[in-house]
Amino acid sequence: MPTSWALAAGVGTVLLAVLASVLLGVQHLAPPAVLHALLGDGSDPQTAAIVAARVDRTVIGLVVGAAVALSGVVLQGLTRNPIAEPGILGLNSGAALAVVLGIRFLGLGTVGGYVVAAIVGTVVVALLVQSLTALAPRAAAPVSMALAGAAVMALAQSLIGAVLVTDRASFDSFRFWQVGSVAGRDAGQVLEILPVLLLGAVLALSSGPTLDAVALGDDLARGLGQRVLLHRGLAAAGAVLLAAGATALAGPIAFIGLVVPHVARALVGVGHRRLLLLSALLGPAFVVLADVVGRLVAPPSEVQVGIVCAVLGAPMLVLVVRRVRGV
Repeated sequence: MPTSWALAAGVGTVLLAVLASVLLGVQHLAPPAVLHALLGDGSDPQTAAIVAARVDRTVIGLVVGAAVALSGVVLQGLTRNPIAEPGILGLNSGAALAVVLGIRFLGLGTVGGYVVAAIVGTVVVALLVQSLTALAPRAAAPVSMALAGAAVMALAQSLIGAVLVTDRASFDSFRFWQVGSVAGRDAGQVLEILPVLLLGAVLALSSGPTLDAVALGDDLARGLGQRVLLHRGLAAAGAVLLAAGATALAGPIAFIGLVVPHVARALVGVGHRRLLLLSALLGPAFVVLADVVGRLVAPPSEVQVGIVCAVLGAPMLVLVVRRVRGV
């Protein structure tokens, strides 16, 4: 598909997702009532509150989706591993563990504080997973990295559970955040971590040439004039900042960074400049639509967006792993 058409389709998908997110929910609202609430022209207070909550979760879903999708593209490019993704590699769980520990023992209570803790947790887990992968045979690196990430993720989740069980207040406050959710958040929280997300996005979006060169191998990349270590470090920093910011904002949401890059790659090919741009559009649409599905699938209750993304993303992981084994 031509890049311009793919980008136009991505923009259209985002707009449809936003429209569905504002109009649909457990509480049925007629479109005119939603429009009046958005315009603020004296609509019913309850309707206005419902619409405001939908707008907040839509904004957060857009931000989180873009951040995790871009992080997934960069991680897959840097590792040359088709199943690399913040959730599968345990980065989200490491960030969540660091946030929970910060809340329990350091008294963190702001999104800005969560980001600092999440960055530390993400970096530690990334180094640990990379070290474990290095111990495995090189031919088995893709699956070994996924297994190392799964092991670290299981350990982090166990530690999170242990901390929350011993602290009832923390458990009550973060049981929904722990599985990944855009509900109950204030869109104003995005402003607290906007510098981190913007820096991560700039580093990720500018890493296209580096990722294209790395795909050819480090030796050839050096021959093309790339300062491989520096550019790899900058791209990795962008992926870490995006994953940490998204986790601090909405909790650990997995599989977005796996599914979106593969869908985008099927549409525009392997060039990372185009891949990054399209993923930055498809990621938000995926998260927002998953949130809408979670609202509608089991009324009057809601299914958290992290659970919906896992249900939709797990089959993609199986397909990608089978393809890697076939190659």
